[in-house]
Amino acid sequence: MNTVPTKRPYAICSHCIMDTSDSNITFDSRGWCDYCNNYYDNILPNWHTDERGERAIMAQVEQVKRDGQGRDHDCLLGISGGVDSSYLAYLAKEKFGLRPLIFHVDAGWNSQQAVHNIERIVESLKLDLHTEVVDWLEMKDLQLAFFKAQVPHLDTPQDHAFMAALYNFAAKHGFKYILNGGNYSTECVREPLEWHYHASDLRQLKDIHRHFGTRPLKTFPLSDIFTYKLYYRFIKGVKVLRPLNNVPYVKEDAMQLLIDRFGWQKYAHKHYESRFTRFYEGYWLPTKFGYDKRRAHFSSLILTGQMTRDEALERIAKPAYDEATIGQDFEYVATKLDISVEELKALHDGTNKTYRDYRSAMPLIQLGTMVMRAFGVQRAIIR
Repeated sequence: MNTVPTKRPYAICSHCIMDTSDSNITFDSRGWCDYCNNYYDNILPNWHTDERGERAIMAQVEQVKRDGQGRDHDCLLGISGGVDSSYLAYLAKEKFGLRPLIFHVDAGWNSQQAVHNIERIVESLKLDLHTEVVDWLEMKDLQLAFFKAQVPHLDTPQDHAFMAALYNFAAKHGFKYILNGGNYSTECVREPLEWHYHASDLRQLKDIHRHFGTRPLKTFPLSDIFTYKLYYRFIKGVKVLRPLNNVPYVKEDAMQLLIDRFGWQKYAHKHYESRFTRFYEGYWLPTKFGYDKRRAHFSSLILTGQMTRDEALERIAKPAYDEATIGQDFEYVATKLDISVEELKALHDGTNKTYRDYRSAMPLIQLGTMVMRAFGVQRAIIR
């Protein structure tokens, strides 16, 4: 098993379960980590799910309705089949009375549960669905390039395709509002950059593809962070709304409602609606790099009162899923990528690298973030 070497003695937060697998984590005199302090100092005071949050979101909803008059749809909503986007679709139609166009990107890795859940939500709520199918030969080539690059952020091809396709479609077809399922309730502890680098960094994506790809990305959805953060936002007028931050949102309660109302199918863990992401987060990252994204996911639930620390410690001590399923997924991923199981194992055992080993737009991203925060466009409340 390969792990990232560290010069620090092992330590774990005394309040959540983030630990020194994040090499940049810091602890205060109580043993609390910077993620916990950030939550209590910056996020919680600015996060309102009571009548203040309702007033804020309903004002936004009324604006969306006014701006959408005369159109078939007043907003665009990306859906994966996971709980966040599924519950958001329910809220948009049932609670807010919006007319969203449901937008799905099929990157070739959907699980049966994801397909089922999207169908149930769309059909039950009588919503329109637009599906953009990524060319599999290009997707496969890019996905394999990231494996060969030996970086941790193997989900970048999927994540970039989802983001780029959604924003490009919104800008092209005149959508002024995108509803996003991002939320503090389950994501207030962000994954460290060394675990999952910016999927929106087009320079890095192209550099890795230049090194290891074999097929031109002729139709693959592409967009860089500056295009959608600046051009689409300020020139094309595309705004992103995150309604789940303005309403009470408890993950287990949301899933139960989806199950009861729509016959929605529950899956094992966050992001596991993608078969690739299940394999990548549940097996590849922990065994090759020593990173377990469940630490961030569980820590978010601890901070928001949805899981106890003891329960999180008990769950994190066990593998994300059983060996038999891991074996099946290992063979499935190798077959999908048109390589042998032995070749995939050799990639797993290769020398680990990071995003720093390839070209990136990180200096510009940092500069842009500083400028946006200085002008109050982006609040510095999430690490």
